[in-house]
Amino acid sequence: MTDRGTPLVEMRDFSISFGGIKAVDHVTVDLHAGEVVGLLGHNGAGKSTLIKCLSGAYQADAGEVYINGQKVEINNPRDARAQNIETIYQTLALADNLDAASNLFLGRELVNSMGFVDESKMEAETRKIMHRLNPNFQKFNVPVSALSGGQRQSVAIARAVYFNAKILIMDEPTAALGPQETQMVAELIEELKKQGLGIFLIEHDIHNVMKLCDRASVMMNGKLVGTVNVDEVTDEDILGMIILGKPAAQAA
Repeated sequence: MTDRGTPLVEMRDFSISFGGIKAVDHVTVDLHAGEVVGLLGHNGAGKSTLIKCLSGAYQADAGEVYINGQKVEINNPRDARAQNIETIYQTLALADNLDAASNLFLGRELVNSMGFVDESKMEAETRKIMHRLNPNFQKFNVPVSALSGGQRQSVAIARAVYFNAKILIMDEPTAALGPQETQMVAELIEELKKQGLGIFLIEHDIHNVMKLCDRASVMMNGKLVGTVNVDEVTDEDILGMIILGKPAAQAA
């Protein structure tokens, strides 16, 4: 890959231990604007732990975060949000009994001049952002429990984007989705890339990585095996990195 300038985010030399076990061991990864970087590895490889350090859920024992080349401190989720980092977990953290607009503004409701919740403005803003991300979305007035998996992902992504996410962490966004729903999420990710967001994608499915990601970083036993440009390797190369713990060139 040619030099693309300063990364949107860089995690340098991260380490964190639990009970004497190194969950992450001197790992460095970066992410550019308009790029998707897949994080792969077996359960326990350290990828989720690494990314929870970026989201503020965990505090690392060592390591530095740089946003647009500037060192920042991330000690909790509030710090992460202040750096425009948003996380979309598999559980999505949606209130099933509320509609899309109420979920999008949950805890950050818009109010009118009298201090009352402005439901019409919240719906108008939700329609605006959803039209940008998923023009086919129409179910604005039903509880999100009535939405499909892909539509629920749309709501969660819209919430992050509306509140100015620049760095998005997505935890297996297509898990348990059918082919049509998976395609919907893939289109959402493509749209986010066009808008200049950087996405860390925690993923188990190598086919999704080959389809959705620009680069892939593979971890094993807390260490970084390597980072590859997806268009320069095969899925067998990446599988070899995951299983053998060797960089792609050595995995054959």
